Amino acid sequence: MKTVEKAYVFRLYPNKAQAEQINKTIGCARFVYNYFLDKRIKAYQSAGESLGYKKCSALLTQLKQDENHLWLQQVDKFALQNSLRDLSTAYSNFFRELAKGNKKQGSPKFKSKHKSKQKYRTNYTNGNITVDMVACQIKLPKLGWVKFRKSKKLTELPDEIINATVTKTSSGRYFASVICKANIQELPENANYVGYDLGLKTYAIGSNDDIIENPRYLEGELKKLATLQRQLSRKTKGSKNYKKQRIKVAKQHENIANMRKDFLHQQSTRIVRENQVICLEDLQVKNMVKNRRLAKAISDAAWGMFRKMIIYKAKWYGRTVAIVDKFYPSSKRCNVCGEINPMLTLSIRKWKCPNCGTIHDRDKNASQNILNEGLRLLSI
Repeated sequence: MKTVEKAYVFRLYPNKAQAEQINKTIGCARFVYNYFLDKRIKAYQSAGESLGYKKCSALLTQLKQDENHLWLQQVDKFALQNSLRDLSTAYSNFFRELAKGNKKQGSPKFKSKHKSKQKYRTNYTNGNITVDMVACQIKLPKLGWVKFRKSKKLTELPDEIINATVTKTSSGRYFASVICKANIQELPENANYVGYDLGLKTYAIGSNDDIIENPRYLEGELKKLATLQRQLSRKTKGSKNYKKQRIKVAKQHENIANMRKDFLHQQSTRIVRENQVICLEDLQVKNMVKNRRLAKAISDAAWGMFRKMIIYKAKWYGRTVAIVDKFYPSSKRCNVCGEINPMLTLSIRKWKCPNCGTIHDRDKNASQNILNEGLRLLSI
């Protein structure tokens, strides 16, 4: 039995007063983040002083007593404190990447009301967060009991709640993500080792002949999405009809994202359950999307999300994941004799090894090479 942190996401249905309170809390958390980001920048520029979390937290207490900022007392105090923690984490990440010589990692940016994620995080203490799975209600600080939609499979939550994040999507929907400490039973060991080659024509091909077809959700919904966006472009910006149409476009984007996420969860869970060792290639998606011809298809595939899901689920269930270096020539190397074919191009899907004469399917050969290299890295 292993104890892990697990998130349970619920679609919230707040009443008018609760929705107003959520919006107010999100706005206050964003204000605190921007206010102290500005303060930290000015303190460093004027006196070379670095304001840490403790100093900012003390200043926040004083700010809440100021007659011009009394409205900060109307929202959940943990949401404001966590906003400061997020700012401190952003600076820590920035300085860490700077020390590594990564100049592409920019300094923390101001949050926008329209472009940034609209959310806030609150901490669990003295039963201020309670989930009633029978009545389908969740109790949150300053909100009281809020109705939510429950999955049929979920009957109860673990006892130990850590925190909850309330999010408002661009389509106006509300969600609560509750982080709990959950006990997970590790899966029994098996002798299945597999390597996967990820692609666009076929989403993934395993060395065990497991073929996962690419669902191409964005491509399938692109016609409808284009129609909605065309209708949006004809509306007067700022009008009521414009806002209504904008929500329709946002909902369509969310539906595509939800279908993709559901597909990735199903496939990653199946792969982790079936295999003891999983070998994957380290794909640099940020660089790959610079190809303007393939950028949309690569983004739709969400290989990075797929890899993250496999890694954390493997940790949960006692599986092993090996990541093969991105420069390893998995497609060009013959998995029988090890000969590298330098003449192999992306358009060639089948090729004959010039050394041993073996005829290879490009993707199947790559998956076998990824498995062999992954096992070598693990010394299995």
